[in-house]
Amino acid sequence: MKTPIQHFLEIKDVRENIAILKDGSLRAILLTSSLNFALKSGEEQEAIIYQFQNLLNSLDFFCQIVVHTQRLNLTGYVEKLKELEENQQNKLLRDQTKGYREFIERLIASGTIMTKSFYLIVPLYPVEVEGLMLKKGEKEKKLKGLSLTESQFQKCKTLLLQRVEFLSLGLKRCGLNAVLLKSEQIIELFWNLHHPKTAERGYFPPIPPQLIR
Repeated sequence: MKTPIQHFLEIKDVRENIAILKDGSLRAILLTSSLNFALKSGEEQEAIIYQFQNLLNSLDFFCQIVVHTQRLNLTGYVEKLKELEENQQNKLLRDQTKGYREFIERLIASGTIMTKSFYLIVPLYPVEVEGLMLKKGEKEKKLKGLSLTESQFQKCKTLLLQRVEFLSLGLKRCGLNAVLLKSEQIIELFWNLHHPKTAERGYFPPIPPQLIR
């Protein structure tokens, strides 16, 4: 008998764009943009390093940086381009679509195509929140199986989102944009992490808008 995947996950629930772990702690997940550091001038590189250093020094909580690399299967994408090419009434656009499709086919033939996504995991433990602290004299311990009431959850969520906003502003000074994942996106992310083959088949990059008429 196969063990269900939920047995191996640390996540107990996903609620209001926040992942709740089995130990009672909360996680917010930010999807961040990237930049080509090597193409920046020396002054720009120094400014980015300085801003990122300031961000790290200003943190009073830890966070985790995750880089997710995924192999892309573009077979379905090429088929969509072929269909678009065949249905294209404008000859110029049809030729452009054909040229773009052939470019993608050459790209696929040249080797494996990968994509990278960058995430920032922001944590919060209930013991950090005023009113949820352990009583004086009580030893710190892991809160296994902790169930938060609605008011406790909202209090934790408020503090966690403050951390998210603080990090987003700090990343913006470094030239990076960050977006908080919604509940559906968190579920999809973890599903893709545990089903890489299926996630690979389901990926379709956007078709350039100039080819769609």
